[in-house]
Amino acid sequence: MGKLQEFDITFANNKVVYNPGETIHGTVKIRISNSLQYKSIKVSCQGSCGVSSKINDLSWTVEEQYVNRTLSVADRGTLAAGEHTFQFQFALPVEIPTSFEGPFGKVFYKIKAAIDTPRFSKDYKAHRIFYMLNMLNLNELPNIEQPSCAVTTKKFSYLLVKTGTLLLKSQSDLRGYIPGQVIKLATEIHNKSGKDTGCVLASLIQKVTYKTKRPVYDLRTIAEVEGAGVKAGKHAEWREQIIVPPLPQSVLDCCRLIDIEYFIQVSLKSPEAIVTLPIYIGNIAFNMSPSSLPSMPSGLDQSGVIPSAPPAEEDLDELDGLCAGGVASEEIPTKSHSQQDATGQPVTMPSSGFHYPLSGPLPPGFMPEPTAPLFCLSTGATIPFFMEGNPTPVPTSCSLILPPEYSSWDYPHEPPPSYEESCPESSLNSGQ
Repeated sequence: MGKLQEFDITFANNKVVYNPGETIHGTVKIRISNSLQYKSIKVSCQGSCGVSSKINDLSWTVEEQYVNRTLSVADRGTLAAGEHTFQFQFALPVEIPTSFEGPFGKVFYKIKAAIDTPRFSKDYKAHRIFYMLNMLNLNELPNIEQPSCAVTTKKFSYLLVKTGTLLLKSQSDLRGYIPGQVIKLATEIHNKSGKDTGCVLASLIQKVTYKTKRPVYDLRTIAEVEGAGVKAGKHAEWREQIIVPPLPQSVLDCCRLIDIEYFIQVSLKSPEAIVTLPIYIGNIAFNMSPSSLPSMPSGLDQSGVIPSAPPAEEDLDELDGLCAGGVASEEIPTKSHSQQDATGQPVTMPSSGFHYPLSGPLPPGFMPEPTAPLFCLSTGATIPFFMEGNPTPVPTSCSLILPPEYSSWDYPHEPPPSYEESCPESSLNSGQ
């Protein structure tokens, strides 16, 4: 390295995760074996987002910048042999998105230091990454305590002859969760046909939209659980749980190029029937005591249910019969769960998943205590998490985070239309 033996950037108290509006304090350390002339020594704070339509391509198609500030800590002179330190500080903007990294883009932040030397001499550069965490407080979202519900109907047919109707309804206990919480899922299937259904499948899915000229949609299955089918003429209920693993939060506030969404998808393989339950993943849990949580009824309440597909008019009378009370139900057994190990035991999440459990505003400069679990990174699309581990940022070994084989980003594609988009405006108005 010649004259320069050490050129490093450190943050005060080794802090690497910051909240919007905080001030970064740090030190640039330079150690040289011989004197070194310089024109300037500058430190800059940079934060931006870049997206591309090609995987792992750093030649961004679109970019936006959140912070770009430069501080000159020394102007024209000579550094004597030995060790030198220079202090710096930068105030971060109040409106700034959480750090994120995915295959088609990222939101990233870094401190850069540069020694500008006289002409024909070598310039020196160093940088250090830091992370932003713009908390998503679930208490600030409307109706977050309500279940997320959906219903759809399907006809069984054989050789163009109708053999009956199937009704699929599903709901989650809440609309928002934090890592480590459990999603309680209740599904009801009315099989008014002469044929058995295929297996029922529930999936926690992440959808990341990268807004290039032709948007890229990255869909990943985070967790899956499969239940048995329903016999002909039977009414059955299925209760399951999905643990929320460490995941990037929904909604990257202040970022216009990347959207993050989550939903539960419940589907039957035969006949093909799907319902979708939108949910939020946040950092601050909904502040509700267990006694006030809505109970899961034996039959799902239809109030507030979002139809995934409109029932045909001729089926309305039959659906009234399907939804009538007094129908004997059987329980659907679970066949497999991606959050179980080889012995069939549930995979447990670290109890120290990073979150702030209170509903009030965050205290200024909120950070875990020094005794709290240490910083590490998840694999796949990432934001910072505090979990058990080495103080050096390292990939976590958690097997529940974004299995890459489930990703569907081989090529850009359009998402399926919503129910409202698939229905003519006139038919929607006539149904009001």
